Amino acid sequence: MHFTSEQRLDDGVLEREFTLGEIPGILWTPAPASAPVPLILLGHPPLGLRKMYPRLVARARHCAAEGFATATIELPGSGDRPRWPAAEQARADLRRAMEAGEPVGDEIVDALILPLVDKAVPEWQAALDDVLSLPEIDGPVGYSGGVISIGIRLAVVEPRISAAVLFAGSFVPRALFEEARQVTIPLHVLLQWDDEGNDRQAALDLFDAFSSQEKSLHAHLGGHTGVPQFAGDAAAQFFTRHLK
Repeated sequence: MHFTSEQRLDDGVLEREFTLGEIPGILWTPAPASAPVPLILLGHPPLGLRKMYPRLVARARHCAAEGFATATIELPGSGDRPRWPAAEQARADLRRAMEAGEPVGDEIVDALILPLVDKAVPEWQAALDDVLSLPEIDGPVGYSGGVISIGIRLAVVEPRISAAVLFAGSFVPRALFEEARQVTIPLHVLLQWDDEGNDRQAALDLFDAFSSQEKSLHAHLGGHTGVPQFAGDAAAQFFTRHLK
């Protein structure tokens, strides 16, 4: 991990941009504490860190106020990373199907999501290795938001992740439903009831598939971008219970 810039935000949060090989990322840590702090990995959709920055930094500040460090990395094929022709073709196929009012078939979902999960999850694990080597950060670790399939795979393969907040707002391949049955960590799942791009029943079926002994589903009225502010407060309380 190579830090490329740093700035202290007005609430005392230290923001450091870094690179991990070719992968850009951002690390936020609270104002200096007397002991190492827990870490939350901030997931996000594949729209690019620059586009997502306002929402990410707001989430990071919220977490810092609760005593958590946060980190995020650029997803494959997004932002300034090299284009990924196969992913761009899959997104184009998805747009065409949705604009035509056609059902989005398994072939499109698999082509869009499975390669992304296969490539992104090891990158998140590599970032976790380096962030946890810093003296000011310690476990336990949480994962929050982003592409739910990435969160599922991380919850299965990464033992350092102790709890996760997942957002039921993206397509999930059938293979990931099977992986969901292996997830046993505590889960806090958000669902926008009127999300026009999300299959509500599939989201409910996925929640049912998780094997976690503690899992809660928080459904709110509204579309994809209408998550209420208080939902963030409930997620913060969830992480405080499980990471502190």
